[in-house]
Amino acid sequence: MTTSELACVYSALILHDDGLPVTADKIQKLITAANVDVEPFWPGLFAKALENQDVGALISGAGAAAPAAAAPAAGDAAAKEEKKEEEEKPKEEEEEESDDDMGLGLFD
Repeated sequence: MTTSELACVYSALILHDDGLPVTADKIQKLITAANVDVEPFWPGLFAKALENQDVGALISGAGAAAPAAAAPAAGDAAAKEEKKEEEEKPKEEEEEESDDDMGLGLFD
């Protein structure tokens, strides 16, 4: 990511955190106040991209996996077959340890 992109991302996050609308003018003001040189199209591009988006939801879903695309009818049959095979396998009672259990939390 370039410095211009990072400056716009951080500006948008600051605006969202303060509960202000994310506009090209406000992004540009924050970038100017931070004394960062960006190409003039970046603030408008970011403002347009975030115009109808819930920034809070984007932040919350940043670490989540993307949803799987719907499979065609042939894929449904394969998925049902895989599910049937999984049901037939013996289930193990052991669970994997999470990062929290090992003391490696994100904010520790």
